[in-house]
Amino acid sequence: MKTLLAVDGSDNSYEAVHVMKYLARAEQLTLLHAVNVPRPAYPTMIPEAAEEIYKTLEQSMKEDGERLLNRVQSLLPLHAGPTTKHLQMGSPAEVIVSMAKEQKIDLIVMGARGLGPIKERLLGSVSHRILTLAPCATLIVNGPIKAMKQILLPLEGPTDAEAAIRFLQLKPFHEAVELTLMTVLPWTEPPWPSGAAAGAAATEMLEKQTDYIESVAERLRVIGYQAHGVALVGTPATVILQEATTLRSDLILMGTRGRRGITRFVLGSVSHAVLHQMPCPVLAFHS
Repeated sequence: MKTLLAVDGSDNSYEAVHVMKYLARAEQLTLLHAVNVPRPAYPTMIPEAAEEIYKTLEQSMKEDGERLLNRVQSLLPLHAGPTTKHLQMGSPAEVIVSMAKEQKIDLIVMGARGLGPIKERLLGSVSHRILTLAPCATLIVNGPIKAMKQILLPLEGPTDAEAAIRFLQLKPFHEAVELTLMTVLPWTEPPWPSGAAAGAAATEMLEKQTDYIESVAERLRVIGYQAHGVALVGTPATVILQEATTLRSDLILMGTRGRRGITRFVLGSVSHAVLHQMPCPVLAFHS
């Protein structure tokens, strides 16, 4: 598996570096730092002076970036795999996506620079753009990780399930993990009093979903994973967050739909609930 580790020197960026010890040895590990030099915002400054300030700042940021890449390389686990360092000029989101395409990367690993309402702009400009535009799976790390054992895998349907199996066949984790597969039947208030027939129909649907999710878990057990499935009823975002908290999940593994963005599991209010309130890192794979 080809992995790209994008770093910016933030606390969560270093936590992303630490996550590498829980990931399998990479066929190729690309360390990337994007240098985005701001232009002097002084309208009355003569162009020559503004350019001199820019060049000085650019050189300083490049030197800082090189030191950062060297520091990150020194912190990698021994099993990380063959590593190359890249310092690129430009907007972080565009640089990361471009490098992922160029190197045919399977997984991007990066820290979340603020996933709360105060730093919403940073998510929109970097993390969300990468989740939406990246040609591969993306792991967003939002804080310290003490283990990578318990993984919650919400599945919307067969498309998500097949994509999850394809991704997990890459054997992305360094040690054995336990997968809890989950499907959520959206709960809505019936427009009229429900009777025995409606209750029976809901029970039958839940049983079918339980059988289906367990069949997917069986396929994962065949390829060497510990896995079991559950079907729940409720609001998807709420249930995902509750289960992740209850199970003390180390990771939420979810499907994406390429350039159309994250699946309905994490669109709109669900995306805000999962990405902005996630109790653990989120790894989004293409479905």
